[in-house]
Amino acid sequence: MGDPKRRRKTYETPKHPWEATRIQEEHELVEKYGLKNKREIYKALTTIKKYRREIRGISAALSSMKGSEHALKKREGILRSLKRKGILKPDGDVDDVLGLSIEDLLERRLQTIVYKKGLAKTMKQARQLIVHGHIAVAGRRVTAPSYIVSVDEEPEVRYFSEDIAERLGLT
Repeated sequence: MGDPKRRRKTYETPKHPWEATRIQEEHELVEKYGLKNKREIYKALTTIKKYRREIRGISAALSSMKGSEHALKKREGILRSLKRKGILKPDGDVDDVLGLSIEDLLERRLQTIVYKKGLAKTMKQARQLIVHGHIAVAGRRVTAPSYIVSVDEEPEVRYFSEDIAERLGLT
């Protein structure tokens, strides 16, 4: 059961902590996407790994024809969810899910969207604006830089208050 006050880890760390090439790749991702620490990379990798594992299990169930109707519904649900979130292209299929990379998920984070829309001058500033509560998604204040922005919500990302943009000199 465990202690109800202590939350379970939501990510897996690398098996070999001191690989130079992996450390260099992680450092480049931290710099490119303005991440706070490498734990955010590990969370994204674990999310991608979860989707891949689920799709592989569904494919195995479909090949053995056990519970094929349920597996088909589950597969379509996962594909629909990934397409709605923008992680998968609208014409994507199961093979594309197995080929997902960490960049596909990091590109859909609110921090990245705010920077790409020009609401912030740098990735670090985008993170700061979000954490301080200056960014809203569909009129709702969001303070988590790791929030995954769906395709429908993307045009609705803006400043929470327009006077904030004026004070920052961004409008």
